[in-house]
This record gives sequence, C-alpha cells and structure tokens, in this order.
Amino acid sequence: MTDSGLFDEFPEISAKQWKQKIQYDLKGADYNDTLVWESLEGIKVKPFYHSEDMESTKTFALPEGHTWQIAENVYAGDPKKANAKALDALKKGAGSLIFTIPDPKTDFSVLLAHIDLEKTPVHFNFGFLDVEPIKRLLSVTGGQKANIFLNLDIIGHLTKDGNWYHNLEKDHELVGEINALGNIPIVGVDVSHYQNAGANRIQQLAYGLAHAHEYLNHFVPSGAVEESFPIVFKVAVDGNYFFEIAKLKALRWLWNTLAVAYGLKNDCHILAVPTKRNKTLYDYNVNMLRTTSECMSAVLGGADTICNLPYDAIYHKDNEFGSRLARNQLLLLKEESYFDSTSNASEGAYYIESLTQQLAEKALTLFKQIEASGGFLDALKKGTIQQKIKESAAKEQQLFDEGKIISLGTNKYQNPQDRMKDDLELYPFVKTQSRKTIIEPIIEKRLAEAIEQKRLDNE
Repeated sequence: MTDSGLFDEFPEISAKQWKQKIQYDLKGADYNDTLVWESLEGIKVKPFYHSEDMESTKTFALPEGHTWQIAENVYAGDPKKANAKALDALKKGAGSLIFTIPDPKTDFSVLLAHIDLEKTPVHFNFGFLDVEPIKRLLSVTGGQKANIFLNLDIIGHLTKDGNWYHNLEKDHELVGEINALGNIPIVGVDVSHYQNAGANRIQQLAYGLAHAHEYLNHFVPSGAVEESFPIVFKVAVDGNYFFEIAKLKALRWLWNTLAVAYGLKNDCHILAVPTKRNKTLYDYNVNMLRTTSECMSAVLGGADTICNLPYDAIYHKDNEFGSRLARNQLLLLKEESYFDSTSNASEGAYYIESLTQQLAEKALTLFKQIEASGGFLDALKKGTIQQKIKESAAKEQQLFDEGKIISLGTNKYQNPQDRMKDDLELYPFVKTQSRKTIIEPIIEKRLAEAIEQKRLDNE
C-alpha cells in the first residue's frame, strides 16, 4: 500500500507516539495496570503491537503449500460397522480418518475395505502394543502407497495409565520391531493429554518436545532412522484464539529446531482436536461456539489434520447427529469461509508472531531444564511433571471458580431450567480407582466439574 503512494501524505507513527497518545487518552490511569494483562504462562500482553516489535522477532512461516484435512474419529469395535461409518463420513466431506482399535484381533481387511489409502490419510489409535496386529495391518495396506500413521505412544500411555503396556524394556523393544517393518510413520506424541489435565501452553510445548526427545534418544543413536523421523503431535486447542494459533506455530518451530540438532530433515504432522477442559454439560450448545473458535485457531496455527469434537461428546455416546454437526462445522470453515486457502493468514501479524516467539523461547528454556535434570522419563518418575501440571491446573481452576475465566451457562448466566440428569449416557467426571502404578498418572479434568456435580445433585 505504501509503495502505491496512497499514504505518502501521512507521517509514520512510531510505537512510542502511539503509547503516548494512549496514555493521554487514559486521563491519568496507569497504562500497565489498565491495559497490559498477564496470561497464565506469565506473558504480558500489550494493548497494541507495532512493526517495531518485529525488529527482534522471527517470522514463523508454515511450509509452502500447506493444507489441512478434516478428520472423522471412528471407534472400530465392530470392523464392519466402523467401515460403513468411515465410508459415509468420507462421502459427506471428511478427508481423513482416525480409527480407534480396541482389539488386537481386529480384521483390517474388513475395516479398510473400499477406502482409498493413497488419497485418504488414516490415523490409528491402538489400545494395546503388539507386533502381530501391525503386521496384519501392513499386509492389508502393503500393496498400496498407503498414507497411514500408527501413532504409537508408549510414553503417552504411561502418563495416562501410570504403567507401561508391558515394561520399559519390552515396550521399547516392540516399538523398535514395528519400526523395522516398513517406512511408515509409527510414533505419535499426545500433547493433548497435558492440556486437558491443566498444563499451560509453555508446559504443553516443553513437555511435548521432551516427550518426543525420548523417542529420538531411543531411535536415532541406534541407527533405526537416518534422515527422516516422521512424527505426529496430537494437540488440544482451547478458546484463547490468538494464543492457540501461536502455540501451534511454536510447536512446529520447536520440532524443526530439535530435528536439525539430530540431522533430521522432516517436518512434523500436527493433529489438532478441541480441548475437553472447557466443555460443559449445561448449556451444551455453547460447546459448538467453543469448538468453532478452536478449530479456526487450529487452521491458522498450521494443523495438518483437524478432528472436531461433537458438542455432546462428554455425556453422549457416539451418535450420527453430533458427528454430523462436528463435521459440518469444519466443512463450513473450509468450503464457505475459505479457510482452505487462508492457512498463512497469521504470518507476519505482529501480535501473533510476538506471542509465538515468546512461547517458543520459554518452552525451549523449560525443555533444556528438563533435559539437564535427567530427561522427561526421569521427571515423570520423580513426579515433577505431575506436580507442575497440578499447580497450573489449580491456578486456572481458581480463576474459573472466581469467575475470572468465564464459561457462559455454567459459572456465568446459568439457566436454572436446564436439566441434564436424565440425559447422561456417559459419566462426564473424573473416574478414580485405587491400583498400583509405577508413576503417578496425569489425570484429565474439566473446569466445570464441581459446579456441574452440584447442579446435578440439586435437580
């Protein structure tokens, strides 16, 4: 615009001049106290950002030609029914599939029948760790140039369950055997679990990077990989729109920084899902507004695959209505809002680029501290990671309880006529059970649980 001469008659305004004008308009109120706020990560957010802020800030660009896929989550307890649901989802707009496999005896030929695995990326979540089922899967897909992701995450299982599938040595041995079966992406890192348990963004990024580093430490020195180590980061996105865009951009930059240190030349694959932490039972339609905003952040942050969360996912079993609405939210973004061609829209935005750099730098500092003290697994064994997440979750919970973090229909503007007790198909609260574990598991918990339990008791 400046090159066209349109603004030649207007003088350039410096950041200092803008700030002076704002301070004048505040009529004596303190600039920092009134307009500068601090995030849960300790990042101070200014009321405006200027080109001068970019003088010491990197630009975090997405890969050239970056695109994103709409994914459908399919539970494969019954392979035939799961296949029918998957084909229907693809027909209705999904471009990618995520199969949850609970049974090692699953018939993959039935599950994947009539699915073009060259054109349709398929992610798997296995409820077990075993080589033979993977061999059978690869025998079904081996004749095609299949675009599949196994997402094996033995450390993620440890953080959730408190135990390995078998034991540390056996689990690593089995993942090594599976890695030797073929040149396919086998490793996933579930960062979403840390977010849903209450970790702040710096913790999510640092723990996700340290989590991935454990796999690099295992595979790269052994020669199991050479120049490429395909990896999938599953990330939960919350409602802080700009911070979440910056978080995903920072994650990609952090992985590329780590990969270069190991002589690797591949990018990561980011699978984004809306968080469960801010979802509610009461006034549940608001969940659709939340997930729409979160999916928008995922697109602009550079997610490769986005799987939306149905508005009723926390209390209803899988159902066609909820799945269709969730899919259509993404289709509206992609087909009618042109989010399929605006994935680089955030590039160069002063505010977002500044947030990205601050998150990346702070996360890298925390990552280095974890590595210097013995690594991620050692920190899990000591309980350090669990304690830090608990502290962050407690801080966020207090703000929610005090009404400083607002959830419409739950801790603000409740509808006293809402009734949910007879509509619960799933138990939507934290489940606790006493059992022996080798580490303290990291437990996911929604912010609204205490309020909702009280309201249910009073119905």
